[in-house]
Amino acid sequence: MSAPPQARRIVIHRAGSHDELRVEAFQPAAPGPDEVAISVRAAGVNYADVVVRMGLYSSAKHYVGWPITPGFEVAGVVEAIGTDVEGISVGDRVFAVTRFGGYTSRLVVAAHQVWPMPANLSSEQAASLPAVFGTAWFALRFLAHPRPGDRVLIHSAAGGVGTSAVQLARSAGCEVVGVVGASHKVETAKAVGCQHVIDKSTQPLWPSAEALSHRGYDIILDANGVSTLGESYAHLRPAGKLVVYGFASMMPRTGGRPNWLKLAWDWLRTPRFNPLELTQTSRSVLAFNLSYLFDRTDLMGEAMGLLAELLADGRFQPLPTTTYPLEEVARAHQDIESGQTVGKLVLVP
Repeated sequence: MSAPPQARRIVIHRAGSHDELRVEAFQPAAPGPDEVAISVRAAGVNYADVVVRMGLYSSAKHYVGWPITPGFEVAGVVEAIGTDVEGISVGDRVFAVTRFGGYTSRLVVAAHQVWPMPANLSSEQAASLPAVFGTAWFALRFLAHPRPGDRVLIHSAAGGVGTSAVQLARSAGCEVVGVVGASHKVETAKAVGCQHVIDKSTQPLWPSAEALSHRGYDIILDANGVSTLGESYAHLRPAGKLVVYGFASMMPRTGGRPNWLKLAWDWLRTPRFNPLELTQTSRSVLAFNLSYLFDRTDLMGEAMGLLAELLADGRFQPLPTTTYPLEEVARAHQDIESGQTVGKLVLVP
């Protein structure tokens, strides 16, 4: 049997700026007994990939180190399957999650991390969904348990996780307030279901949030970190839940490299939540990093099952996507770092 043809992937050999993202050829391996080889048609870009490139993503250090190929999600066509794989055939259109390695033209991944691609989605749309929907599902459904009528405030409501979370919250019967950082993002947030949108570039964030919910919020999703975390907690109502899954405001918007003085200052200013105060106020702070949860295959399977269900009955719409050739990965990273993008960015190998 001849070896598979050469493939291409993005490799980062050391922490740094955009010039550390290199396209390299490699000889792909055959899948193991319980693995699937996918010819990748599209790969999702997430803000976490930027943090990986800067050398600040803890699970990347823990599981891989240097060199590393970033990327958590792909869509494509099954090229080969292992001897023990059932329910997946060569030629199937699929999407998959992977703990790093997604920026590639060919991916070998465990079969339990692969699902049939919904027939009505393009590869670009399918690749935009698994990581952000999984994050939104874990934040809302697994941790926060929204109830009909809950008031939910979602920061970065026009981004990948944000647009997914808005739709999930609306499907649970919640009233959703979305927060965006630029006026051109307002329509995107409204289009995915926000009943109210706060544009931080033209409106004072917290007075506007208070005007929309005098009693406080049942759930707030916050991936900003120090810039909003303290006020997010303060604006919970009793029994409210703050879900934390990122610290984007600590990262640079331009230049591609961390500002170490700013990082240190922001770390010192990050709120520390006191268990005694949490008990007395009856508020909860919940947090997670999905990249540490890949051994919980039951959770990811449940999330992807719900995604297929919501897509099928129209309660979840595919995210708006912007595509880049694999060779323009640096431009994709610059764009997502800028904070000006909406929806999801996708690489096309």
